[in-house]
Amino acid sequence: MTRRLLAGLVAGLLVTGFALLGSGVASAHSVPIGSSPDNGAHIDTSPATASVTFNEDLQTSYPSMTVTGPDGNLWSRGQPKVDGQTISIQVGELGPVGDYKIAYRVTSADGHPVSGTRTFTLTKAGTGTPGPKADSSAKSGGGSDGGVPLWVFIVGAVVLFGGGLAFALLGGRGKQRR
Repeated sequence: MTRRLLAGLVAGLLVTGFALLGSGVASAHSVPIGSSPDNGAHIDTSPATASVTFNEDLQTSYPSMTVTGPDGNLWSRGQPKVDGQTISIQVGELGPVGDYKIAYRVTSADGHPVSGTRTFTLTKAGTGTPGPKADSSAKSGGGSDGGVPLWVFIVGAVVLFGGGLAFALLGGRGKQRR
């Protein structure tokens, strides 16, 4: 009886493990197809807005976008807006010459978060006033996305499956022997 239980449990865990390994990663997430300013562009004046366009519509929930300058300060203003396939944010007059980074995080049509960066180079100094240091939000606890790691669900599924299998193998047999 113990041997059957152990064999069933091992078989169940193997099937679950192979199913998880064979499932792969979904590749239907949104993909950036363009930005303004263009990724890697050299510009001599400040853009009014920075935007990233994707291959499909985005969900409007929880968008995030910033423009950070070579000085480590934020140069974007206000909150990002999602309109169809595009996320954008207002940009104030830029300041120092150098590389600027557009960082974004959006929710794709299938519900998965997509994040990344685009860069552009300012070739002529502007007269803008920078915002706060870009890393100030990370120091206040804003760096975590607050999501539950995938391994928690996998462990939970294995435990539930093992418990269900043990109940199925042992639950009905105790009553039949009487």
